[in-house]
Amino acid sequence: MNTYKIAVIGGDGIGPEVIAEGVKVLKAAAEVDGGFAFDFTFFPWGCDYYHETGKMMPEDGMETLSHFDAIFLGAVGAPDVPDHISLWDLLLRIRKGFDQYVNLRPVKLLNGAPCPLKGVKREEIDMIFVRENSEGEYAGSGSWLYKNKPNEVVIQDGVFSRYGCERIIRYAFELAKKEKKSLTSISKGNALNYSMVFWDQIFREVSAEYPEVPTHTYLVDAASMFMVKDPARFEVVVTSNLFGDILTDLGAAIAGGMGLAAGANINPERKFPSMFEPIHGSAPDIAGQGKANPLATVWSAAQMLEFFGHRALSDRLIEIIEEMLVEKAALTSDLGGSATTSQVGDEVVKKLLESRR
Repeated sequence: MNTYKIAVIGGDGIGPEVIAEGVKVLKAAAEVDGGFAFDFTFFPWGCDYYHETGKMMPEDGMETLSHFDAIFLGAVGAPDVPDHISLWDLLLRIRKGFDQYVNLRPVKLLNGAPCPLKGVKREEIDMIFVRENSEGEYAGSGSWLYKNKPNEVVIQDGVFSRYGCERIIRYAFELAKKEKKSLTSISKGNALNYSMVFWDQIFREVSAEYPEVPTHTYLVDAASMFMVKDPARFEVVVTSNLFGDILTDLGAAIAGGMGLAAGANINPERKFPSMFEPIHGSAPDIAGQGKANPLATVWSAAQMLEFFGHRALSDRLIEIIEEMLVEKAALTSDLGGSATTSQVGDEVVKKLLESRR
């Protein structure tokens, strides 16, 4: 039997609550399949760990994580720790250190999910964002000169390499080819006259290798408008680190809310572990109250199962989320229900186990 070693980092706020439900669901998935198992190891890293040690994770944390097949992350961030510390010293340290250069975020309207757009059909919101996850605007390059003086200057660099752009764009083309879908590139070449002109050029070059894939290109401001007015035009989308971050939150808003927003940080070559996480954040205002919606974490678990080659189980989990949204019997308050976090997880497990019959 194949056993997947999973590092679990509950993190901060509602992170430990939702990740507990995700672990419960993954255990049930392994039970349903019977041909594999999960071995979970839990790490107490995050903002509480930072208060105790002065670090978000130990010095040898990356070495420890490198021996796992995947990482399951709850959430990172707390009001009493500066965001740039919690983000850069844990989440981005993992993403960059393990070259998880593909960030996959599904934007799919499920039956029963609330949608603020009027007259939009379910099938009209069905896209997957391929976000560059290793460089771009989040490369961390820049300078802070003459601090606290009248001539203080801050420079934030966007770093776009041919290597980085080509590999993410080619990954997106391969995905679109496999799924028989169109590919849309989103940039801002009219204003960012170096980085985004470069991005657009590489997109055209790689596009020539995939004549069978229909392509579109939009400026990010126009794309934002079209995601609201005509979301059906987007299928597979490839974009830079910053634009992908912003647009996928917009995508979550039109496809049921942040409680249904999942994400995967992939190292396609599998030289390093990949990481799976809900993208709703730590929500400290509702932490410990049983109000957190774990369905985004369940969706992230589905992404993990697909990554390991268990597509049927992954698809079944998405179906179960959809069934629960339609039935409305076991949903948290953000989706109009009164169930607790653990009750939602229990319902997912119940439905999943019934799949064996």
